[in-house]
Amino acid sequence: MEIDIYADVVCPWCWIGRRRFAQALASYDGTVTIRHRPFQLDPSPVPSPRPTLDVLAEKFGGQEQARQMVARVVEIGASVGLDMRFDRAIAANTFDAHRLTNWAGQRDRAGELVEALHRAHFTDGVDLGSREALAGVAATVGLAGDDARTFLDSDEGVAELRAELAAARQLGVTSVPTFVLAGKYGVTGAQEPETLLAALAEVEQREAAAS
Repeated sequence: MEIDIYADVVCPWCWIGRRRFAQALASYDGTVTIRHRPFQLDPSPVPSPRPTLDVLAEKFGGQEQARQMVARVVEIGASVGLDMRFDRAIAANTFDAHRLTNWAGQRDRAGELVEALHRAHFTDGVDLGSREALAGVAATVGLAGDDARTFLDSDEGVAELRAELAAARQLGVTSVPTFVLAGKYGVTGAQEPETLLAALAEVEQREAAAS
């Protein structure tokens, strides 16, 4: 079964959703092919690094409100083994991070890179808007950091990524994570592993009946 995962690497629910999906796959007997699809929660430029909590405070009425909002997310993340430290996270435009993921996908490292990017942002406080930092993250998953930086400094993959982002909008993806199973069936949100496993089984049955 082909599975398209639309997500953004600075989206906490995407990291939680991916981890829960991995847990579901561990109990699934079928064969899957995963494709990592780009989505930007906020495509606005980020001229200089800013703490994510400051950005959230501006949007939601102050630091206290921002910290209360993320506390529940941190708790849920911890329940699936994720160490989320919003006090370290740096707001970033993720266009280049998605470009790099596509580049890594050509080298069969997309999944590993996406996980590393989530961890870099939420746990280590890495500025994913920095090309130097992105190249460093690429190196942690066995990719050549110098090659990654050369790629990021070029225009390679820019047009393709813009087309992918536009295609996601045309498909109707408005929130992430969104899982598209077998190219037809959408599951939105960081669903529990049991829900995702049931969806996989149902789609498998539907596809078998239609063949």
